[in-house]
Amino acid sequence: MSLNWKEINKVIEELDLPGSFIQQIIQPGYDTIALYTYNATQGSRTILICLAPGACRFHETQKKIPKNDKPLRFNEFLKKRIKGTRIQSCEQVGQERVIKIKLTNSTETFYMFIRLWSGAANVIVTDPDLKILDVFYRRPKRNEVTGGTFELPKLREPVKDFTIRSFDEINKPEYTFNQKVDYWYSEHGANLSREALLEQAEREYNTHKSRLEAAINRLETKRKGFLTADQWKHQGDLILTYGHLIDGENKYLECIDYDTNATVQIEINPTKNAQENAALYYEKYKKAVSGLSELEEDIQKTKKALLDLETNYETIVRQQNPIKMQQMLRKQTKPRQQIKKLHPGLSFDIKGWHIIVGRTAAENDDLLRHYVKGRDMWLHTRDWPGGYVFIKQIRNKSIPLDILLYAGNLAIFYSKGRKARTCDLYYTEVKYLRRAKNGPKGLVLPTHEKNLTVSLDDKKLKEMESLQNI
Repeated sequence: MSLNWKEINKVIEELDLPGSFIQQIIQPGYDTIALYTYNATQGSRTILICLAPGACRFHETQKKIPKNDKPLRFNEFLKKRIKGTRIQSCEQVGQERVIKIKLTNSTETFYMFIRLWSGAANVIVTDPDLKILDVFYRRPKRNEVTGGTFELPKLREPVKDFTIRSFDEINKPEYTFNQKVDYWYSEHGANLSREALLEQAEREYNTHKSRLEAAINRLETKRKGFLTADQWKHQGDLILTYGHLIDGENKYLECIDYDTNATVQIEINPTKNAQENAALYYEKYKKAVSGLSELEEDIQKTKKALLDLETNYETIVRQQNPIKMQQMLRKQTKPRQQIKKLHPGLSFDIKGWHIIVGRTAAENDDLLRHYVKGRDMWLHTRDWPGGYVFIKQIRNKSIPLDILLYAGNLAIFYSKGRKARTCDLYYTEVKYLRRAKNGPKGLVLPTHEKNLTVSLDDKKLKEMESLQNI
């Protein structure tokens, strides 16, 4: 539950902010901001503004506020315009849970309005005429955008008579009211509390853990099949040894296994000779041996991802600062320009092959111009608009059918044909693509293309999800 109007008044009264200077501003997340204030009498203090639904509040905090890796828009605005200003007044507008702070510097006057309404919370900075300079959350329907005019809430009479919570469960009689508010919301607040964040962390951990464990089990099962690769070679040897028994009619070659002295039956093609049938088994053996090394790489990579997941979860559980926990739970805090990315789009590593997916015309065009080469394979849905899929070439290796099917599934999934589930694809090497003259960005005309019909395989998609590169 958020602070009520009486509690807000008590917080403001206890803080006694007029005369303080705003020395620094930090926005650790997308619903929280902190003002670092100073005056000669009270020294340095950190004022936390939280706009999270069910936990809207304004109070002093003793917790360290972590900086965000990504420069956030509103925080940058405040640092440019509000940092260094002096707080002239701080009061609640009637009993409306809207705090009005008057700020001045040597040349300008600003108003900062902090609306602590769950579901409609916001921080609005205006000039003296209430013309909006910027807002925490841009809400065009409320006219809460730069250049709009901020409307003060209409004062209501009578207002419900709330009580000020005593927070007796904290059992800290020496705490000020601000300190009790800070402690209580850190432990029991609706969103930005350790309790709520630990539940979120556990849910995400269990979801990702089960997905990675399932991927490891699938890979281990496939690995067991490859470990029997020697049987293919041995059966090829037996076919060569007893090739004279092939009569051109029977689909099985019955012979004595010289390793076990047991009678065995080996499936063959009766229309082929011994050398041709043996070659088929040797080819199976070769693929199994090759696939085993690729599988081992995928298994180790997935196990490392699981270990990293467990380490990150344990780090979050040990963290006592809920603001830092919230930051750790976010998927990405660095700005895109600071992330070292090998190429645009998505990428997947499966069985030793690197697959790249362009999801938009811009990504498709960028990949074609700068990141793929002539011998790389290109796939695209026929008759359906969608992204380009590329399979990076491995020297002296031809692309196996199952890798083509993985790539084909991605091509359908990232196309308008996803709902159809079964689509025709064409594929060819990049060197056989020609740009369409005066055509839209990324449009190419393929030659030497081959056709492939693929149906979406949910198991393959789930497996690739666990092998996607971050």
